[in-house]
Amino acid sequence: QVQLAESGGGLVQAGGSLRLSCAASGRTFTYYAMGWFRQAPGTERELVTAVSRSGFRTYYVDSVKGRFTISRDNAKNTVYLQMNSLKPEDTAVYFCAAGRSGDSSGINYYQEEYDYWGQGTQVTVSS
Repeated sequence: QVQLAESGGGLVQAGGSLRLSCAASGRTFTYYAMGWFRQAPGTERELVTAVSRSGFRTYYVDSVKGRFTISRDNAKNTVYLQMNSLKPEDTAVYFCAAGRSGDSSGINYYQEEYDYWGQGTQVTVSS
């Protein structure tokens, strides 16, 4: 069992920055590829970014490329999402998720590949 706890959400003006953190406890953190998803009202949950177990491979959805950065600190059992140049369309609840991966360089792209989820943190970007 893995417990995930997100923090760092809030209200920010367009063009601003936020840094989300996701602290993991329980099973060995390095067994898991990690991802950040988001869900805005009336929309489906989407994968925003993901990182491999090693931290060396990352994925970003096109809409956040060049603005968001995912990283992980395996010594601290924490994954981060640095969000810069925020836009009103980034407004959503952001969820951290962990999924087992047999490949230290593998990326989990689909929700079904994630076994554990955090409760979510609200990010609101005002125009």
